[in-house]
Amino acid sequence: MQQDLNRVIEQVSKEKGIDKAILISALENAMVSAAKKTFGHQKKIEAQYNPEIGEVELFEAKLVVEEVKDSSVEITLQEAQEKLDPDAEVGDELLSKLDTSSFGRIAAQAAKQNIVQRVRDAEREIIYNEFKGREGQLVNGIVQRFEKKNIIVNLGRTDAILPEKEQVPRERYRQGDRIRAYIVSVEMTSRGPQIVLSRTHPGMLAKLFEQEVPEIYEGIVEVKGAAREPGGRAKIAVSSRDPDVDPVGSCVGMKGTRVQAVVQELRGEKIDIVHWTADQAEYVCRALAPAKVSKIIIDDEGHNMEVVVPDDQLSLAIGKKGQNVRLASRLAGWRIDVRSESEADEETRRARISLGAVPGINDMVAELLYQSGFKSAEELAEADLETILDVDGIGPEKAEVIYKASREYVAEKRRKEEEQKALAQAAAEAAAQAATEAPATEGDVTEDKDHPEA
Repeated sequence: MQQDLNRVIEQVSKEKGIDKAILISALENAMVSAAKKTFGHQKKIEAQYNPEIGEVELFEAKLVVEEVKDSSVEITLQEAQEKLDPDAEVGDELLSKLDTSSFGRIAAQAAKQNIVQRVRDAEREIIYNEFKGREGQLVNGIVQRFEKKNIIVNLGRTDAILPEKEQVPRERYRQGDRIRAYIVSVEMTSRGPQIVLSRTHPGMLAKLFEQEVPEIYEGIVEVKGAAREPGGRAKIAVSSRDPDVDPVGSCVGMKGTRVQAVVQELRGEKIDIVHWTADQAEYVCRALAPAKVSKIIIDDEGHNMEVVVPDDQLSLAIGKKGQNVRLASRLAGWRIDVRSESEADEETRRARISLGAVPGINDMVAELLYQSGFKSAEELAEADLETILDVDGIGPEKAEVIYKASREYVAEKRRKEEEQKALAQAAAEAAAQAATEAPATEGDVTEDKDHPEA
């Protein structure tokens, strides 16, 4: 018995990766639960594993008292001194060994089930702690089975789920295929740890580069951001802590070997590597590569950048179905509006005309207002005085004049537009009324051929 139980504990500890102390505790707790079913729940029972004899010994604890009120947990001083300990005193708690030979089949089965459950709980806890610490890391597994459109991946000690939404649309797998994925989350559920994987997460791109580029693994090159349209295109921003190390070149590798290894793992997903910079305007320009940028207008309050590119670069900057500008926007964290130089020039022309129509605003002042973000007289009329005062080159007196004049001009313009609209509507109604009252024309009278005129 000694060798059997000791060997079982040792074997389970190695196979399940569970500490022997946890297994022994599970044994002791299971034996206590089973003993209470046999001897009564009111008794105070303790269990101690004895490795020398390979058994879990059970003991009944009783409190030494002068007068017994509950014999299941108390013992008189005289009886305690005669049967258990001659030196016992009132207030001592003494243990007496229980005879486990009276254990019934039901109690033994209950003990076994209790042990199995506790071992299972301990195993789940170990797996949870192991994979919880690996959130945000890559893991390799084997496609085990398919549940609806989700893929169940065997990770060795446990299974994980690759939900449909985390799968790259054009990737296909069969049972037994090897798969690499990114651990998105690990949560403990009533059925054990639930490990959620992803093949679409931007973090997977960053971790693949970390595996392929020693400079990233060593901390010389840092991944500053990543954006993906899984299966199509991706952008990753990198910087270097060492001025002598080119971060983009490090990620590309000799003859493109490093980036091609990542592309291959992502099944042909095209990857743009962007040299990160703290200058946000320059960062956006780089993120829009391969398109060339002519000018950028920054709206810090709206966290928006208006990017102007040469006419022949517009489609390149926007990308197929807007893909390039979307990825650049996600990577940089700015809303990006791209337009061509001709579109920008036309907008500038219209803005200067609109602003210049306000009395008291000459071409120079209109240019100052336009450079500050005003694109029409209407926008200017909606601004408060403080905002106009913030425009470089415009003093308090001029700002006051512009403030009043713009409001008066826009109000008068809208009044005239309403008048024109009312006149047009009245003319249309009059025309409709005249059409209903007009007599039949000659073309509307048909000749009576049976009774010709004499």
